Amino acid sequence: MDTTPDLHEAYTRHARTVYRFLLSQCGSADLAEELTQETFYRAVRSIDHYNGDCKLSVWLCQIAKHLWYQHLRRQKRESPLPEDGGGDLVPPAPSAEAEVLAQTGRVDLLRRVHGLPEPYREVVYLRSFGGLSFREIGDVLDKTETWARVTFYRGKERLKIGGDHDEK
Repeated sequence: MDTTPDLHEAYTRHARTVYRFLLSQCGSADLAEELTQETFYRAVRSIDHYNGDCKLSVWLCQIAKHLWYQHLRRQKRESPLPEDGGGDLVPPAPSAEAEVLAQTGRVDLLRRVHGLPEPYREVVYLRSFGGLSFREIGDVLDKTETWARVTFYRGKERLKIGGDHDEK
């Protein structure tokens, strides 16, 4: 019996999750859409490597994560990061979107989350904006569910106190 997932159904069910994950990482709707399409293109090309050990959505988010990291590496090679400490690594959101976010106070929260050190930032993004469970976060990051829970909790604590303390 063939256990290969129906890719049309997979796209219908998981494209939004992959898009939200990528949007939480890059902050750009256009880039997130482009990387989502590339994720599914890569999934089609390598579907024979999917063995069902994890949920299909987790496998797709792993592909998306690798594409995001590739994009960052390419971007770093093509243009050096600003050294002025401005922290403008996330492209600005479209003005209509920024107005909505500003009204709800999410812009400040996104800035503060973006200022968290890794791995807290990635775990908070995946949980809060990507909507992934702790188990899925652990799978995506090749860690345990418990590690994801503890890291998320510590990330939240850093947000509460302004991110100034350093715990191991």
